[in-house]
Amino acid sequence: MPGTDFSTGSPNWLDLGSPDTEAAAAFYGAVFGWQFASAGPEAGGYGFFQVGGKTVAALGPLTQEGAKSAWMIHFKADDIRATVSAVTAGGGTVRVEPMDVMGEGHLAQVTDPQGAEFALWQPGRTTGLELTSAPNTLLWAELHVPDPLAAIAFYQGLFGWRSQDMQAPGMTYRVLSTKDGDQREAAFGGVAPTGDGATEQPRWVPYFHVEDADATAASATANGGSVLMPAADVPEVGRIAWLADPFGAAFALLKPDPRM
Repeated sequence: MPGTDFSTGSPNWLDLGSPDTEAAAAFYGAVFGWQFASAGPEAGGYGFFQVGGKTVAALGPLTQEGAKSAWMIHFKADDIRATVSAVTAGGGTVRVEPMDVMGEGHLAQVTDPQGAEFALWQPGRTTGLELTSAPNTLLWAELHVPDPLAAIAFYQGLFGWRSQDMQAPGMTYRVLSTKDGDQREAAFGGVAPTGDGATEQPRWVPYFHVEDADATAASATANGGSVLMPAADVPEVGRIAWLADPFGAAFALLKPDPRM
């Protein structure tokens, strides 16, 4: 599961772009109990979602014309310019070139060859999220693409990720791990196929650890969100639900199976 001792390719930051940051902060505060702390007047409305004073995600206004509200998963880059070059060499595209973020680190936004958007974060003063894999924090990062094997090859070229096949109902699921250490302990996410003729767009989706997926989903709908996939049990994984916030940003819930 993701931790905060970040290595190359670890998910180390997570933020939400929203057309109404005040309403989004209220929604996630109601659903997860998050508190929002502004990064200050120079940050353009950007700020941090916190649990017990520790940053678990971030929130900011949409800044690109035509952008839709979405969660953006960031992965640790040791050399962000070299990683961006590897993105283009592997068939991906660059949406935002590497830039310094007020000395906190360097950011780039990119898209993989199948159209899934993600970001790169090279730490400066800010290494990354301060709390993960605990209740109401990031637990898993999942990629949905038409061709999982091609996606794995692309990301291996960037970060050296490892993968392991796992049989799931109706498909092969690929569990992703960073390149170093015990493969099971270094697992942080997975890849699932969108399926033939699927309407789902290629994307990365964050999963948040919850203690009751059904109750959290009910809270989301009561506060203006919607259910994309009702809560269901996945053997040896846990109970999962897919939701969207009031502005359409998709995210998922997972109450882990104790055997995970």
